[in-house]
Amino acid sequence: MSLPRQPFAVFQSFWKHRTLIFNLARRDVLGRYSGSFLGLMWSFFNPLLMLCVYTFVFGVVFKARWSPNESTSILEFAVVLFAGLLVFGIFSECVNRAPSLMLQNPGFVKRVIFPLEIMPWVVLCSSLFHTLISLVVLALVMLIGFGSLPYTWPLIVLVLLPLVLFVMGIAWALAALGVYLRDLSQTINIVTTVMMYLSPIFYPASAVPEGFRWAIEWNPMSSFIEQTRAVLIWGRLPDFASLAAMTAGGLVVAWLGLALFQHARDGFADVL
Repeated sequence: MSLPRQPFAVFQSFWKHRTLIFNLARRDVLGRYSGSFLGLMWSFFNPLLMLCVYTFVFGVVFKARWSPNESTSILEFAVVLFAGLLVFGIFSECVNRAPSLMLQNPGFVKRVIFPLEIMPWVVLCSSLFHTLISLVVLALVMLIGFGSLPYTWPLIVLVLLPLVLFVMGIAWALAALGVYLRDLSQTINIVTTVMMYLSPIFYPASAVPEGFRWAIEWNPMSSFIEQTRAVLIWGRLPDFASLAAMTAGGLVVAWLGLALFQHARDGFADVL
């Protein structure tokens, strides 16, 4: 199996098999709601219900505010929290599902001509679909609650690009290792849970004591979350220098992850 010689090879398989990827992603999305009464409408109601829960629990019960030194409403805290979870959800869903991708699809693995490297793309596209629905919910809530959306909203695409590259690299690596290390799925679930609480999702990074702030700063998801809130909620331009560095780093991670996957895939059929 030939290894990718250039970082941009991470996009070649996606473009070549884009129709197959979208069809499999569509099947994955519809399969979640198969047999339910509301069907695909659950993809809209789920984030809306969760946003209501966050508003009640954190805003009404705990009376939390994002910054104690600023006048922030219950709704503002809820949308700030929702935006952070929205971004982290892309990472957690793809990473948690990656180790079992090959194990759950042995039929694809044993087909010599099937492009196995597209399977993480399928999971990512499915996750991005639900993210898009959540963005619609967030936009509607902000329009109703605040009357308008920041002009920086379209820039969320620039924030998600490096995240997509980073997630794909991790997903490829975990999909390959998960075939040989069967305990990896349970381990990754624990790791992503820890990362969620070590990300500035439920609290601002400034609330963390100085001696422990390194844990937040070294968490790769922290920057994605902060940049997302900047463009979606506070109407600030993203840090373009940081985004450029994150994109370059994400491309390297994706390239290395794909290289590991392609190197290990020859032994998948034997193990399964």
